[in-house]
Parts: sequence; C-alpha cells; structure tokens
Amino acid sequence: MKTISKAAGAIVVIAALLTTNVMAQEKRMPTLEDLIPGGESYRFVENIYGLTWWGDLCVKPEDNRLVSINPKDGKENTLATLEDINGALEKEGLNKLRTLTSLQFPWADKTQLVIRARNNFIVYDWTTKTIVKQSVIKDRAASTDYNTESGHVAYTIGNNLYVDDKAVSNEPDGIVVGQSVHRNEFGINKGTFWSPKGNLLAFYRMDESMVVEYPLVNINAREAELTPVRYPMAGMTSHKVTVGIYNVASGKTIYLDAGDPTDRYFTNISWAPDEKSLYLIELNRDQNHAKLCQYDVESGKLTGIIYEETNPKYVEPENPIVFLPWDNTKFIYQSQRDGFNHLYLMDTKVAVKPEKHSSATGGTYTETLKTTQLTKGNWLVQNIVGYNAKAREIIFTSTQYSPNESSIESVNTNGQIKTIANNGGVHQPLLSASGSYVIDRYSTPTQPREIEVYDIHRKNNKSIRLLSADDPYKDLIIPQVETGVITAADGKTDLYYRMCKPADFDPSKKYPVIVYVYGGPHAQMIHNGYLYDARSWDLYMASKGYIMFTVDNRGSSNRGFEFESATFRHLGVEESKDQAKGVEFLKTLPYVDANRIGVHGWSFGGHMTTSLMLRYPDLFKVGVAGGPVIDWQFYEVMYGERYMDTPQANPDGYKETNLRNLAGNLKGHLLVIHGYQDETCVPQHTLSFMKACIDARVYPDLFLYPGHQHNMVGRDRVHLHEKITRYFEDYLK
Repeated sequence: MKTISKAAGAIVVIAALLTTNVMAQEKRMPTLEDLIPGGESYRFVENIYGLTWWGDLCVKPEDNRLVSINPKDGKENTLATLEDINGALEKEGLNKLRTLTSLQFPWADKTQLVIRARNNFIVYDWTTKTIVKQSVIKDRAASTDYNTESGHVAYTIGNNLYVDDKAVSNEPDGIVVGQSVHRNEFGINKGTFWSPKGNLLAFYRMDESMVVEYPLVNINAREAELTPVRYPMAGMTSHKVTVGIYNVASGKTIYLDAGDPTDRYFTNISWAPDEKSLYLIELNRDQNHAKLCQYDVESGKLTGIIYEETNPKYVEPENPIVFLPWDNTKFIYQSQRDGFNHLYLMDTKVAVKPEKHSSATGGTYTETLKTTQLTKGNWLVQNIVGYNAKAREIIFTSTQYSPNESSIESVNTNGQIKTIANNGGVHQPLLSASGSYVIDRYSTPTQPREIEVYDIHRKNNKSIRLLSADDPYKDLIIPQVETGVITAADGKTDLYYRMCKPADFDPSKKYPVIVYVYGGPHAQMIHNGYLYDARSWDLYMASKGYIMFTVDNRGSSNRGFEFESATFRHLGVEESKDQAKGVEFLKTLPYVDANRIGVHGWSFGGHMTTSLMLRYPDLFKVGVAGGPVIDWQFYEVMYGERYMDTPQANPDGYKETNLRNLAGNLKGHLLVIHGYQDETCVPQHTLSFMKACIDARVYPDLFLYPGHQHNMVGRDRVHLHEKITRYFEDYLK
C-alpha cells in the first residue's frame, strides 16, 4: 500500500498562486460569499448534472435536449428535446419540466424514460413522443419508492405506508411505517424494499411509543410550541422494529416471525432473485453479534442463519448481500473480519458443517455455506459499484493504493483483481447496464473535476472526456495546501495531515494556527481530491493570515478495524492524544506561533474541540465548538452504544468522556454554537455544559441558531462562518 513518507522533507505540496505584484493586480482575496455555500458569489466546481446511462449509451442532459453518447466512438445523437417532452406533458394536463437533469432510463430495450413529477411517476416514450403510463400517488407523499419492473410505487404520508392508491398501514401516533429506522445507522437510508419483479414490498415498522419524547421548542409561534422528537438515549428504552412484506396482488401483509424485537436491530434487507426468500442482518443491542438470516416470504418463518460474526468490540454490518447477476445461487457478503472490509462469495448450493473460527479482529465467525474470500490485504473495499456479467466481474472502489485515494477495481470469482482506474485521486464511477463501460467522475489534488467515459477493460486505451472543470478559484488568491505524515500517540501509527498556508507565506514570520478537527468514526478529512479536500473556510482563514491544520486521528475511517476501534469505550480520549501530537509537530515548525493555537470542529468535532480545550488547556488558546457532544449518555442508542457500550456497562468510560467533569480546566476562550432545534445532538449537551461552567466559575461564550437543526444551511451558513471567523480574529489573531 502506498503511503507518504515520514521524512521531514517528504511533503506533498500544491503550488500556491504567487502573490507577485502582477498577480495581485489580476486576482483578489476570497470572501466568505465566494467560498461558503449560500454565499452570493459562491464558487461551484463545474459539473454535468443528470449524467446517466441508457443501457450502454451515455445520456447527457443539455439545456434543451437529451444527448446519447456512444462510448465506443463518442458519436452523439439527440434522444429527446425539452420541447417535445413538455408538449406531451401539457397534453395530459401535467406540469412542464424546467430541466432534463432528473430523469431515469431503467429499460435498456425500450425508448422510454421516467419522469418524477409532484404527484406521480410518468413514463415517456421519446420515439412516439407520448406519455405511455402514469403512476399516480396522493398529495403530501414522501419517501417515494418506484419499481421500474412493475410500475408500482410505495410512499408514506405522515407515519403510514401506501402502495399506489391503497393504504398498507393505519397506525396510531408513535408508530412509523415505511421510513428509515434505527436512526439511519447500519447503512439504513430508506424504509421500503421492492422485490426484483416488484410483486412484493418489504418494509420497516417502527414502534416508538415507548421512547421518551425529547422536548424541542419552536419559537416562531406567538407562544413557543413544543415540537418533541422520539430520542432514545444510550442505556435507555429504545424503539422496536419489525419487518413486513406486502403482497400487491392480494393486498395482504405478513410480518417476519423474528420473535420479540426488543433490543434488536434488523438491518441490510435484500431479496432472493426468485422472490421466495428475504435476507437481513440481525444485530443484538450490544452490537457485537451479527447474524445473516433467511426468511420464507410466504410464511415469514426463519429458514436459516447463513452466517454469524462476533467481536469483543463491535460488528458493523453496513451492506446488504447482493446476488451475482449471472448466477442466482451465489451472493456477495461484506465483512471486516480480517481487519479490513472485504468481499466474500457465498454459494447457496454448497452447504458446509457450521464451525466457529477465530477472526483476525479478536472475534469469531461461523459459515454454513461454502465461502470464498475475493479481496484481501491491508486496504478496504469502499463500495460495490456493479457487475460485468459477460466478464463475470464485480466492480468496486477501494483504498488499495492509499487510504486517501479511491481507485476503481474489478475482481472475478477466482479472486483475481484488476485496476480499472488509479491516478492518485478520488473516483466516483457509474457503470453502464452491462457493466462494460463507466462514467468516471474524479478529482485529484490539482484538478477540481474530470468526467470521462470509457471501456472498463480499456480496449485501445481510449476514453471520451466530457468535462475538465476549470479552477473555480482562478480569479482568487488561494493559499498553499500541503500534506504529510506524523506519528500517532501510540508511537507507531501513521497519521495523515493537511496544512493550508497563506499564499504569501513567509517562513521567517510567526503565524497563528487553527486546528480543524472532526476525528470520529465514518469520517475522513483528508483525501487526494481537489486541494486535498481543504474546506472552504480553511482557505478563507489561510487567506486571512492563519495556518490551518487538520490531522485524521485514530478512530477516523478508511484505515481498517484496529485503527477505527482504537477509541472503543472512551470516545474522544485517544483522538485527543493524537491531535495533541499534531500540535507537538506544529510547535517544531519555526514559523508557527506556539502561543497562538486555536481549534474548531462541529458535531463529533465539537466534542473534540471542547475536549482539547479542557484536556490540553495550555496548548490551545481559542476554540469554537459547534453542535458538540458533551456527555455521551445524552447521545442516541445506536451510535453511542456501538462505540461506548451503555452507561450501565461502561460507567468509567462515560465518566472519563463527560466533558462537564472537566469544565473547570478551561483557560482559553471557548465559543459553543448550537442549533436550537438540533435532533441529532440535542441542545441538552451544550446547556448542561454551560451549567457546569457556571458551577466551576469559568466563562465560555454561547451562540444559538433558532430554527436550525444540527447544522446551519442557506444564507445563515455564511453568518455562521462569519461568527466563527470573528471569534478567532478577536482572540487569536
């Protein structure tokens, strides 16, 4: 695996825009309006929106037409025009389209596309220029799920589920049907799952009636109103989830006979190709024992436990099984059991005697089917992109070349891996229907965005370039961005850092430094994308004379199970040690003013900011903590208990990480910012911390954003960054 050298001189640098007299006349310094989403002059990186596939033809929306591009030779043809589509819509009394960027092309053998309108899904045939089908849904529909095989559509209104025009559920308050459950953990982002042919619909039913309502307040009314949310906190009573299956033809629903759903998670739902079985991964509340379960669709009975995995820390299933399109008897399962997320091929036709094996992560696994590990190594599979049935290959993205990169790979069922695209950047591929071609969106440290179309086997090594984006900051004076490696607090682990320096950086001067931190699971701040993923605010502050520094500490993602789970049961402690090591590194640099170091972060980064100000009060002079977790017992069950266990099982860990207990250590200036309607990290965190500070006779600052949840959006996001900037200007500059 490629890594950046530890040697002091081995720093990767993006050349700054030199601030010579000539350039100073041509360029100007950036403003928040230029750099922050919601700003009046915000700079977007060029893109092609709505780029997709119709079979193996690339479809590119333009202002007034849809263009097909043949990936073999680059020839273009007009499929349809906006005028023709709107003419057909107008004949049916339907609203016209403004753009052509949100269309689906699900049928490779039909000249038809799908339009998502306000209250229906519309099928348009561009050969006949007519509307051939409509799937009408009711007003106020949400969570829509359209099946292109059957034309049926599932959706929710309020807490209930509908299919086409029929109600599937009629539940009282406190029960939610057809929506995402378990607070979107475990890879869950929806609540309905169509069978392959669209005859059956699996769905979640979540009973929250036993969960305490958390009292958020809406201040827009003359008399402030309670707008409570069901929020199960760590160690407290959680909701109960069951899985139903609705038969569209009969109108009947059955529920899986999974027993008492108390303190269990039902995740990663998937269908067998023949629609006779439903698979899901069940997880216990401790989140250290996962079971791949198979259920009979007609009876709802459990027919087998296909695979089990345990771990003394946690098991984290985030991906459903996927059957091979060329062999309905085999499917892919993803697991971290060897220390990194990899692909395992399971054969439903070849049973094996169940035997418990030890895993590389200190746990166990038990297989009941013949299993072949397809990928392996000290790198991880990020996403399965799709399949090439003809070549019998699985296409995926991985960190094979660097944890900061995302390359495109293929693997066959014999475990032979080939690299499709790796140029030191970050790739986001979209496969054609056959899996023979790819739309490859990627960026590199020096290139904001490239979009190419090519054969995945690189025949003739040809590609069709659709976009090479201009530098969105070409008229601005942008700072230098560097990356390098330091050693973690454990004395052995490499940590990647990013540093932004003023464009007119002078090594003979002393600069204040702001450490931007997140540091939590499932997040990584440094990639080999454009400007190494330097945040817009980082660029802004560097342009104002600060050095901006970020390090991905142990506990962050894309480095494997050992790296990420090093923080288990004491979130924020090991991470803070690594961040302190980053400051030690900064203090060795002759151009860093060791007496002017600040820190800023949001959410988990807000926790880290507060933790660093309190655990290392002599290192940090100023901090701005946004939406911080202060006490993990106030955080929700699924995320909190996975990484901390319950307060009852881990009282010492909860005490150690409760930042209220450290409030008296505050020496520097600390601003805490919170959205007043935050449903993710409830305001109790910040308010209880303020009380602890009052009791300890220390004096942080507080700023609330009424009407906002876990982050600020729209124009208020510019206001937020101006507020943060002013605080550092007042106390650090």
